[in-house]
Amino acid sequence: MNGYFSSAAAFLIEAVFGFYMVIVLLRLILQIARADFYNPLSQFIVKVTNPPLKPLRRIIPGIAGVDMASVLLLFVLQMAKLALIALSMGMAISIPGLTVLSIAELIGLVLNVYMVSILIQIILSWVGPSGHNPLTGILYAINEPVMRPARKILPPISGIDLSPILVFLAIGLLKILVVSPLINLGRSLA
Repeated sequence: MNGYFSSAAAFLIEAVFGFYMVIVLLRLILQIARADFYNPLSQFIVKVTNPPLKPLRRIIPGIAGVDMASVLLLFVLQMAKLALIALSMGMAISIPGLTVLSIAELIGLVLNVYMVSILIQIILSWVGPSGHNPLTGILYAINEPVMRPARKILPPISGIDLSPILVFLAIGLLKILVVSPLINLGRSLA
């Protein structure tokens, strides 16, 4: 019976922390991409993430256009999430292992956010290619810096853009060559 409760606790921790971390990550990506601040989705993201970020920004400055307060918040949330999951499962974890696992998980989260956002943009382009909604503008702002180099390598053929395939391949390779070794290293240090 105890295994069920620890699994349920781990699931809830993963869900709550994961949801909020995606929102904080989207804020960071939108800031880097200089997306439309007045977009309703941008406004929602800003309002939800302002409570922890406003005080952090007073202490931690941005570096080269990157909001380091958001980066720190993501890292702390990821470490807390992994530590709470380990505690709920009755496992011990070391600080070096937790640090490496947190970095690996954050890189994986960034890659997953890009994969999902590109997939949503592809589906929206099929369903309503000429329609404009707040989500379309956000997705374009997020994905265009990644898609532009892929389009240079593989330009549209007869009006069909195959560049997302290159981006998906790159994301898959990064997961295999970067994230997986970091996770293995983190687990060995734990």
